[in-house]
Amino acid sequence: MVLFHSAYGLRPAVQEAAERLRAAGHEVHVPDLYEGRTADSVEQGMMIKDEIGKDELLRRAVAAAAPFSDRGLVYAGFSLGGSIAQNLALADEKARGLLLLHGTSDLAEDASADDLPVQLHVADPDPFEPHDWLNAWYLRMRRAGADVEVYRYPGAGHIFTDPELPDYDAEAANTTWSVALGFLQDLQRW
Repeated sequence: MVLFHSAYGLRPAVQEAAERLRAAGHEVHVPDLYEGRTADSVEQGMMIKDEIGKDELLRRAVAAAAPFSDRGLVYAGFSLGGSIAQNLALADEKARGLLLLHGTSDLAEDASADDLPVQLHVADPDPFEPHDWLNAWYLRMRRAGADVEVYRYPGAGHIFTDPELPDYDAEAANTTWSVALGFLQDLQRW
């Protein structure tokens, strides 16, 4: 599995998530797309993202995933990292699954995700993933052939799984990890 960080960068919560996944028996790689930089606010994180640029972030993500992609990766990510994970998973014919935490990405009209298992966990409402966007995203993913599950968490903040952020919601985070670990366990049987 490759787990991509949010616009905040590779923060302790991402490493803790990777350790949680490893403890459940998964091999997890956590690339640092910001090369050591982290942000204290979403605005600062977006500035770092914009400074690096979308194309360079995708290049770094592809380079990080490439050594493992022949084994059939599960792509996962937080917010911005979810967007990156989605782009990589849809471009990888061997992708085994896609776990999106707090973020999605647009799809090309000709996108193909034949039977790709996808699970999304998102706040409800989420200022970065509004209802209209999520509904359209879901329909486009289904049209592309993905097997999509969406879990919405009323009242939670955007990145509600990070205990160091104001959005943190312990109950929603615990439910997310319980459901996500079940999803990943099912993928191991696949």
